[in-house]
Amino acid sequence: MPEPDKITIIEGPPPTFELDTDAWLPGLVEGPIPSQVAMCRLRSPNAPELVERCYKAWRDHQPMTLEYRSEEGFTDQAQIIAARWDEVDKGQVLLLWVRLVQDPFQVRIDFDDGPEDFPDDGFDSLT
Repeated sequence: MPEPDKITIIEGPPPTFELDTDAWLPGLVEGPIPSQVAMCRLRSPNAPELVERCYKAWRDHQPMTLEYRSEEGFTDQAQIIAARWDEVDKGQVLLLWVRLVQDPFQVRIDFDDGPEDFPDDGFDSLT
């Protein structure tokens, strides 16, 4: 199986992802791993060519990914699920809808070990 095609952000800050809450979007990323759809806008001198690359990959049933640097400086990727471009006053803008995978192992644990929460009798209490 060939390696997935990708669009790489080579300069500038990490993309800003805007979570999209349209009712029909979750159907695009339905699967065993929880994920959300987000949109990002990128300035590009060749936005029509990048959209065409996405269409060709999808026509051939291949995934297309966006590769970028995270806020922490690590290389990260998101699967592109839709793309289009637009002409604006300052040039072309590439609009990408991506699948952001939620980490299933990311758990928030709050500790409050005040005396009223944990009796000091040496036993675990079950309710």
